[in-house]
Amino acid sequence: MEGSNQSRRKFLGDTAKAGLAITSLSTLPGFVSANPPREIITPDFTGFTQEPLPYSYNSLEPVIDAQTMELHYSKHAAGYAKNIQEAAAAEKIDTSKPLEDVLKKVSSYSAKVRNNGGGHYNHELFWKSMKASGEGKPSGKLLSAIESAFGSFDGFKTKFSDAAKTRFGSGWAWLLVGSDKKLAVGSTPNQDNPLMDVSEVKGYPLLGLDVWEHAYYLKYQNKRPDYIEAWWKVVNWDFVQKRFESI
Repeated sequence: MEGSNQSRRKFLGDTAKAGLAITSLSTLPGFVSANPPREIITPDFTGFTQEPLPYSYNSLEPVIDAQTMELHYSKHAAGYAKNIQEAAAAEKIDTSKPLEDVLKKVSSYSAKVRNNGGGHYNHELFWKSMKASGEGKPSGKLLSAIESAFGSFDGFKTKFSDAAKTRFGSGWAWLLVGSDKKLAVGSTPNQDNPLMDVSEVKGYPLLGLDVWEHAYYLKYQNKRPDYIEAWWKVVNWDFVQKRFESI
């Protein structure tokens, strides 16, 4: 009888520990339950303040010149960060939560939130998506997924570049993961992005290219295709791959 009671106590103790472990795990950022809702999971957390640029203004030369980088970061992007903070205060948005939560239901907010929240998110992603002397191409699971979706890495580059070249006016080109977990390429106008419920292109953005004229005009003037072609040299594929593997 004593042996039976000890076994029962051990079973209950092990069960309690397992339950505690599951409860603790479910509170971790990025935890996804066995039966998640059918939505785009965004494991990263973008705040409402501008993060420091991860390199110096001249680090991406000659692809992106120092003057363009300084103006882009310290004026254009800084303006979006300032304006989204003002809009969040006015519309009582909880800035302790991810900006991604706002973007997913941005139709519920003002145009100021949409334009500046999108502008801030897009640029925070853009800076991290680049580095001096990029890897040239991804590897591992991301490369396999790209080759499966687009036939080859060169096929992907062509489709992505075309999306950037043909975006009328100002906007962005994207490599994204859709709700079906498949890779896709698309573009959005202005400062919209695929997380937004108002976007025609929906998904989790892995890589975005800014094709607003302020991103390239000082160096490339009206030659957007030249800017796009050069930009591939500074893509931070290691960062993009980590985003892909996190979802």
